[in-house]
Amino acid sequence: MAALLLACAVASAQDNPAAFKSRYDRQVRVVGASGVGVETILDRWEAAFPDDPAMFEGRYHYFLHKARSTEIVAKDTPKYLGAEPALTLKDSTGRDVFYFQEDFYVDSLFARSQTAIDKAIALAPAELGYRVDKITALMLYEKGSPDLATAQLLKLIQFNKNDKPSWTYYGLAVDEDTFISTIQEYCFNFFRFATPGCYESFRTVSEAMLKIYPENTDFLSNLGSYWLVYKQKPRTALKWYNKVLKINPKDYTAAKNCVILARSEKDKKLEKKYLPLLMEATDSETERASCQARLEALGK
Repeated sequence: MAALLLACAVASAQDNPAAFKSRYDRQVRVVGASGVGVETILDRWEAAFPDDPAMFEGRYHYFLHKARSTEIVAKDTPKYLGAEPALTLKDSTGRDVFYFQEDFYVDSLFARSQTAIDKAIALAPAELGYRVDKITALMLYEKGSPDLATAQLLKLIQFNKNDKPSWTYYGLAVDEDTFISTIQEYCFNFFRFATPGCYESFRTVSEAMLKIYPENTDFLSNLGSYWLVYKQKPRTALKWYNKVLKINPKDYTAAKNCVILARSEKDKKLEKKYLPLLMEATDSETERASCQARLEALGK
């Protein structure tokens, strides 16, 4: 009887959420997110603890991994969604053909991954890691037309504003700066993908953040870059960069972009105005010396 009770106690101790998570992590390390045995662990985990959000995140990774396949695709551009080609070859006419690795998803399996992560979010709405899972998957799925990812980001920004949650990131408490930097990371990737749809998402999300954080220089600079790079309206871009420099005269990104803008416009007066600001903002002695030399050349 004592031995039986001891065995039951050991089994009970093993069958807790943390134990299932540990087994799941070990199996994934060995066979991958959708490898042999992973679904069995997830099924047993759900049967024992149907409201464990970590289990639903496991299901999210399982279905997402099963949904994804990678192909080599040919493009006529040397850059695609911010990536360099995996291979470049010549065609019969001597023209360069660029080959990229691209991920594709089975719609039905992708939808199941989204259902799973939605359940995790519903159970733990202040867990930022689950939100990142969902939005990142949508970005990779939608690629150059990130309408759903943008909608989720706007929803997340509104939730942060209205509910002011005490965010965690995979269980660890994080401050609001982590939330802000997470949103900026998505903006960075929108800009890097460099499609019309991504540029518009870059603008839309940046504007939404500025309604809450009107003096955040990162999002102000984002709008300057939107007008400079995508819309090619340097004078409009300059207004946004000047807002940044009014808040922080030593903002390197804004100062650098103003100098680049002035040179592209061949506006020597404007360049002379911003070179001293760049000299103050940069940490590079080489760049500082280059700015000084350029100022002296412009002064002649």
